[in-house]
Amino acid sequence: MKIAVLGASGRAGSEITTELAARGHAVTAIARKPEAIPTAAGVTVVRGDASDPAALAALIKGSDVVVSALHFDIPAASLLSALKSAGVPRLLVTGGAASLEVAPGVRLIDTPEFPEEWKVFAQGGITFLDALRTETEIDWTFFSPAAVIEETPRLGHFRLGTDQLVVDDKGESHIGFSDYAIAMADEVEQHRYSRRRFTAAY
Repeated sequence: MKIAVLGASGRAGSEITTELAARGHAVTAIARKPEAIPTAAGVTVVRGDASDPAALAALIKGSDVVVSALHFDIPAASLLSALKSAGVPRLLVTGGAASLEVAPGVRLIDTPEFPEEWKVFAQGGITFLDALRTETEIDWTFFSPAAVIEETPRLGHFRLGTDQLVVDDKGESHIGFSDYAIAMADEVEQHRYSRRRFTAAY
């Protein structure tokens, strides 16, 4: 597949870029700071600013899928506009865990343990997901990972879920960056969560 990764210089974006390239996909890795994007066979590094929908559309044209690992200062409407202009049918978004349920009707962000200083960024992800849920033209998927993403060795296994936080037998929700990337690359290839959200954790 031809896949464009936005925010490819960031921690999640770089892992996803590397994982997709290792699987033989042709990856266009886009970032404001392209010098920070990992180089690998199959990766074309491009300088780009996703805040300009017209410019972004030119960069992603011809892609089968766009994977966004951007922060949520870029509104969903801007990304969706770029995909529509470019004729790209699918968008996968790396989101956060804040909107996952920890009990029926209770989101992680609503719990007393959720750090107050994280709420502004977390709310950006929730707003983005809400916007995607009204989209009918672009085939989107939103990936809410575990509550904690760690620098841990690649295990190659994890558990999947949809709208509920996945926790281990200690009640903890975590995943390593490399396995996080596997979960996203699997979804690019397998397309199991069309117009849905999914999650992954150990």
